[in-house]
Amino acid sequence: MNNAIVLQCQQLTKRYEQGDLNVEVLRGVDLAIHAGQRVAIMGASGSGKSTLLHLLGGLEKPSSGSVMLDGADLNRISAGKLSQLRNRSLGFIYQFHHLLGEFTILENVAMPLLIGKQSIKQAQQQAAELLKRVGLGHRMLHKPGELSGGERQRAAVARALINRPKCVLADEPTGNLDSKTAEQIYQLMLELNQELQVSFLVVTHDPDLAARMDRVLYMEDGVIVPERVHHG
Repeated sequence: MNNAIVLQCQQLTKRYEQGDLNVEVLRGVDLAIHAGQRVAIMGASGSGKSTLLHLLGGLEKPSSGSVMLDGADLNRISAGKLSQLRNRSLGFIYQFHHLLGEFTILENVAMPLLIGKQSIKQAQQQAAELLKRVGLGHRMLHKPGELSGGERQRAAVARALINRPKCVLADEPTGNLDSKTAEQIYQLMLELNQELQVSFLVVTHDPDLAARMDRVLYMEDGVIVPERVHHG
């Protein structure tokens, strides 16, 4: 693992205000993810984990503090630059696969490359290679509705990795799967992390998945509490 920091936040806060209601969801979070590192975030529901992921992914703006992705401050770049940077440097995996039902698996996985202005032929060729790599070579021309839950999640992992991003943000990536299928997804994420040197930041309630990460962080009431380090 090299020591370059790919994703970092400093003193990140997020408040939601509506009328008299003022809820502070994040209260000054500092976090740095290094190249190739695997980090899990655990904590009770409502502790701020998903909000943190949204802010780190540039999907929402913080109330204060900064997010640096690949050396760029997300608060200081234009919306167009932000979406280019997100498409190039980040992959996203959710509990629900978010594949587009009207497109084939091949088209779904190729989409980030097409958004990045690659030719259709090149994009589909790369997508096909990665789908073979995740064991879906025989399912490429099927639509998401024709796949099992585990197959859909493998396709979602492939889509998150197609751009060779610096970091993948995963929100409960195995939350919907039975334990055998979840195990296959863990293995796949670990292999791709090692092969491609992609960092993973994973929000999870699953202690088995957390145990395979380099670091496990715990969130309570909008802050990260002192961490317990994993050796393994």
